[in-house]
Amino acid sequence: MPSVKLLAIESSCDETSASILVDGKILSNIVYTQTIHEQYGGVVPESASRLHIRHILPVIEEAFKQSGVSKNELTAIAYTQSPGLIGSLLVGSSFAKSFAQALHIPTIAVNHMQAHVLANLINEKKPNFPFLCLTVSGGHTQIVKCTAPLEMEILGETIDDAAGEAFDKAAKMLGLPYPGGPLVDKYAKLGNPKAFTFAKPNIPDFNFSFSGVKTSILYFLQKEKANNPAFIEENLNDLCASIQHTIISILMKKLNEAAKQTGIRDICIAGGVSANSGLRNAIEEYGKKYRWNYYIPDFQYCTDNAGMIAITGYYKFLAGEFSDNFETASARSHF
Repeated sequence: MPSVKLLAIESSCDETSASILVDGKILSNIVYTQTIHEQYGGVVPESASRLHIRHILPVIEEAFKQSGVSKNELTAIAYTQSPGLIGSLLVGSSFAKSFAQALHIPTIAVNHMQAHVLANLINEKKPNFPFLCLTVSGGHTQIVKCTAPLEMEILGETIDDAAGEAFDKAAKMLGLPYPGGPLVDKYAKLGNPKAFTFAKPNIPDFNFSFSGVKTSILYFLQKEKANNPAFIEENLNDLCASIQHTIISILMKKLNEAAKQTGIRDICIAGGVSANSGLRNAIEEYGKKYRWNYYIPDFQYCTDNAGMIAITGYYKFLAGEFSDNFETASARSHF
């Protein structure tokens, strides 16, 4: 079989990323993170789109440079199709389609969440099929059963807010700047995770809910600040540790239930929140306790990146699932 050489493009939110893959191996993974949104406390879609337009070409050029692969060697171009910000997605997909047309090669449309799961197949140490993946990001929280690279089933997901959003909203309540999730993780390392207790939802099956957790944190902080205006400043580390402990315990409880019911012992995490040190430590602890074979992607493949788009595009290329017949291709994924 001829060598498979892919360019992958990720532009679903506020990271402009490009990756070069050759025969299943990532040779480069370039990510440009937009920092302008910090001053607004969240991603501004219009600004994100404009910055993708500005940076997509330099990022792709750097990906080619680091990989040593030339554009004329490419056999296909993969891009993020959904989910994400419409304007941001259009920048990446339009570039991919026009570039591919100029090179007379096919394009491969990739689901962003499916790509997060398959980020676990990038490293040399890969999970065996079937495996379970806890996929946690700012917009999604899912437990996915993966029986083959392109065969996935969502066993459970959030019925309201995502875990990543809960981290960011809690950080905002604490007065931390955007993005707050990484700062909660930072201060949590210095605090007592059992210092404060917050409500945990009782949701059936493997689904999640984090709206009540956020409300519990809000009411608690309002009550304590009424008695002591400096409460947050005086207890910041313990608050972050307790909030992080609450969110992670909810995630791990459901993941453990899914592992027990399915009997699957190869367990993965993925998504932006999988970069959280507390979650990474938790899956290691659970793995040792319940004798899981646990897998954690390299840090660079946790947050939004084109490397995960590339590995997904690679398996779709092998299956002949190109974007020209994407809508009619075998719908083996439940995403």
